Amino acid sequence: MKKETIAAIATAMSDSGIGIIRISGPEAFLIADRIFKRKKGKPLCEEKANTIHYGFICDGDEKLDEVLVIIMKAPHSYTAEDTVEIDCHGGVLMMKKILELVIRNGARAADPGEFTKRAFLNGRIDLSQAEAVMDVIQAKNEYALKSSVSQLRGSISKKMRELRAEILYEMAYIESALDDPEHISLDGYREKLAVLTEDWLKKIGHLLSTADKGKVMKEGIRTVILGKPNAGKSSLMNVLVGEERAIVTEIAGTTRDTLEEHIYLNGISLNVVDTAGIRETKDVVEQIGVSRARDAAKDADLIIYVVDGSCPLDENDAEIMDFIRDKKAVVLLNKSDLLMVVSAEELRERSGHKVIPVSAKEELGIEALEDEIKNMFYQGQISFNDEIYLTNIRHKEALEQAKTSLDMVRESIRNGMPEDFYSIDLMDAYTQLGTIIGEEVGEDLVNEIFSRFCMGK
Repeated sequence: MKKETIAAIATAMSDSGIGIIRISGPEAFLIADRIFKRKKGKPLCEEKANTIHYGFICDGDEKLDEVLVIIMKAPHSYTAEDTVEIDCHGGVLMMKKILELVIRNGARAADPGEFTKRAFLNGRIDLSQAEAVMDVIQAKNEYALKSSVSQLRGSISKKMRELRAEILYEMAYIESALDDPEHISLDGYREKLAVLTEDWLKKIGHLLSTADKGKVMKEGIRTVILGKPNAGKSSLMNVLVGEERAIVTEIAGTTRDTLEEHIYLNGISLNVVDTAGIRETKDVVEQIGVSRARDAAKDADLIIYVVDGSCPLDENDAEIMDFIRDKKAVVLLNKSDLLMVVSAEELRERSGHKVIPVSAKEELGIEALEDEIKNMFYQGQISFNDEIYLTNIRHKEALEQAKTSLDMVRESIRNGMPEDFYSIDLMDAYTQLGTIIGEEVGEDLVNEIFSRFCMGK
């Protein structure tokens, strides 16, 4: 069956300076030649690859737009197919009219992610790199972007291929020895495989240890602000957001429900939840807000406990400090611009966490909070030169299953099982690692992954 030529708008559907219509497939040049007109020049298929051409997009005798056309010839294109990109003026109506014209002249509207799917199916990139393409587009902070670019360049692919090659070699050796015991000996092999298995488990374990950090990079730190009423939680929220999103008054209990905001802070992402002040109250609505605050805090990656340093601590503070003692938290001693009656030392001793003096009103101490969050989750700076961070749950699950199979190899070795037992579990590990790069996946999974991509990519 002949592969269809596909087309889509590759830029955002909004008014802009430029819009791009991408065409990919065996008839990309033929279709473009039907609608692209210029004063002189050869058919696009006869032009040199990676060249730009000026002219007009025409619907019959009507000139629709003045454009630049970029041509890329297989296999040296994003999809590894003949590809044409039409750079037109970026009006939504204009882009739609040109796309409709392209489709009328022989192309099919591309499905979401179909260009990247073709790049994968044509062997230009593997599945982990394809997934990294969408991660680059969706990156919400500097670290997520760097991690995604690293994976796009093949950091995950390289590690998986190295591990699979080593495992495959040992499987082949075992099978060869079992088939030809007269010439290939397995004497002492059990000890050798034990050392190799430990090394593989160590490498996989290291990758899995980065998953929590990778999740934070990709999704952001779910952060809940706790404290008594009027401690300055909403003021802090407004400072972090950079605008007045939370209502701030001197009336205790102003915040009755949770308020969520995504914040970009010092290179990292925080999904911040401002909550109702925690205290005993007979107000039914406020009780619901306090209950929601406690529920939000249970699932938080980070708790920021705000204390009004100008007021003595009470039983509500004691309850919060007991709650956060075994959680990842930082304590802010707020209203440092006023006369303080609570000391940082007392808070540190009672809460078990670092205490940072701040003034949300005067925006003092916020940089120290940013640095502390960065150190808590990233231990300072993160290097992407040699380190790989798992940001994809599918990759994590595959590695966990590969680890389970290798644990079984190790157990078989310890129990002195026959060598063919090793091969079964080695093959399982090899297969699971292959799912990460797309060498051991079914069509349904491939379709499901690419269905999550944006249109035109």
